[in-house]
Amino acid sequence: MNKFRFTIKLFVIATFLLAFASMAQAQATRTWVSGVGDDVNPCSRTAPCKTYAGAISKTATNGEISTLDPGGFGAVNITKGLTIDGTTGGGWGSILAVGTNGVIVNDASGNGVITLRNLSINGAQNGTGNGIRFLAGKALIVEDCDIFGFTGTGTNGRGISVELGAGPRNVYVKDTNITNCTVGMRIGSTVSFVTAMLDNVNIDATGNQVAGTIGIELAAGGFAVIRDSVISRWQTGVSNTGGANSGAFLIGSTLFSNVTALSAGASTARSSMSSYLNNTTAVTLAGGAFNSGCDNFFNGNVSDITGGAITNNCVK
Repeated sequence: MNKFRFTIKLFVIATFLLAFASMAQAQATRTWVSGVGDDVNPCSRTAPCKTYAGAISKTATNGEISTLDPGGFGAVNITKGLTIDGTTGGGWGSILAVGTNGVIVNDASGNGVITLRNLSINGAQNGTGNGIRFLAGKALIVEDCDIFGFTGTGTNGRGISVELGAGPRNVYVKDTNITNCTVGMRIGSTVSFVTAMLDNVNIDATGNQVAGTIGIELAAGGFAVIRDSVISRWQTGVSNTGGANSGAFLIGSTLFSNVTALSAGASTARSSMSSYLNNTTAVTLAGGAFNSGCDNFFNGNVSDITGGAITNNCVK
């Protein structure tokens, strides 16, 4: 009888421990961070975490991390579908990335949609790292963000760096400022292709026409629709470096005060309702083509086009 009771007690204790462990490992769909939080907390609204990295392990796949108050919440590595929202009003999420990448998106499943919203990502002009590196995942969405101060060279110094393998994949950037970086945005895929939609994006070099700077670099597999955006003060505003397997589509955008506003290398760039203003050269054709609607505006450039002729596509 005593042996039976002992066995029952062991069973009850084991069940309790398993239930407790399951509860401890449970992930919430919404978690919270605060400048006065602690990463040992469950990341609830009343017991928030202190960093985005601390909150990720407690946030379910496709869940959301919200920001309770302004603060610096640290660099983060995202490996699943997730939203990080710096929020507005009471909160504002800042990531100070000194000598490292601000956000790495590396969802090995390839199914995750990652959304970054209302964030300030500061590289502090350290020379190492990028604002956002998109390495794997289904899609990256960047909304209402400020990305600045990434001033390195080579694979560093990019505001947003899209370096995807298997595809196709998608990127959407809206209402965002990318300033004071060596490369504002680099888009490419080593295996397939990636399409980027840029809507109301300000990409400004801050330092005027510094050698080696590029506003948007379209590497192999990189295609971008650039709508209602401003690209200014770069050595090259938009650069097709990926050959025929890359391309730029500009709609209602302004390219201002660049050495070369648009360079098409063995690719076709298309432009409609866009302005090319006060550039040294508005369009350079390096083996590529420039298809222009009749509604583009060229003014104040030293040269409107070099290396070829504009192909006008006018619908009458």
